[in-house]
Amino acid sequence: MADPIIQIKDATVRFNLDAQRHKSLPEHLRGFLKRGSRFQEFFALKGVSLTVNRGESWGIIGRNGSGKSTLLKLVTGILQPYTGTVAVSGTVAPLLELGAGFDDELTGRENIMMNGLILGMTKKQVMDSFDDIVSFSELEQFLDVPVRNYSSGMRARLGFAVATCARADILISDEVLSTGDKVFQKKCEERMQDLLSGGTTLLFVSHSADAVLRVCDRAMWLDDGKSVMTGSAQDVVDAYLNRN
Repeated sequence: MADPIIQIKDATVRFNLDAQRHKSLPEHLRGFLKRGSRFQEFFALKGVSLTVNRGESWGIIGRNGSGKSTLLKLVTGILQPYTGTVAVSGTVAPLLELGAGFDDELTGRENIMMNGLILGMTKKQVMDSFDDIVSFSELEQFLDVPVRNYSSGMRARLGFAVATCARADILISDEVLSTGDKVFQKKCEERMQDLLSGGTTLLFVSHSADAVLRVCDRAMWLDDGKSVMTGSAQDVVDAYLNRN
C-alpha cells in the first residue's frame, strides 16, 4: 500500500529579479528614489506535482537552471511555494552544500557535535555515531584542526558523514557525488544504498545519468521549471538522453 512521505501539488516558485542594471549601490538607490524599483518575474518552477512514497529513491534530472535545486529546497523548507502546496511527513537530512554549515573557528571534532545536534540528534546519539563519522570521513588526523584549514573535499566528507549518520526519514542530495574523488563517490553511493535498505527515502539530483540509474528506482525530468516526465529511472533517463 502506498505511503506518501512527500506530496507536491501544482507548486510554482516565483522570484523577483531587478529589471534595472546598476553598477553601484549609490546608482541603485538613485534609481529607486527617482522611479521606484522595477522587477521582472522569474518562475523557477511552474505547476510541478510529485508524490514520493516512503522508502522510494527518486532521481531529479534536467539541464542547469531547469529547477532541480529549487524543487529540493521546497522539500527542505528553505523555499515556500508561490502557489500550490508541499507536504512532508518525516525528518529531513539535506545534503545541499556539504560543510556549508560548519563553524570555521571550531575543530572537526566540535563541528561533528554541533552539526549532529542541528540535525536533531541527541548528544548521546552523536557520541555513539562518532567513531563511524570519523571512520567514514577518513579525517582521524585532522579532528582537532580548525575547519578553516580543511579543503573543500575534506569539508564535504565530514558533512556527508554527519548528515547520513543522523538517519533521517528523507535524504536530500544535490550533486553531492560530484565532490571528491572516485573512491569517496563510491563510498557515498554505498552509504546511500545502506540507508535505502533501511527504509530511508531519497531525492537525488545529479548530472550523472549513470549515478541516477545506480542509486534511484524512479526519476523526474524537469525542463524550464516544468515536469516533462516521471516514471522508472531507466525510462526517464533514456528519454532525457535521447531528447532532441
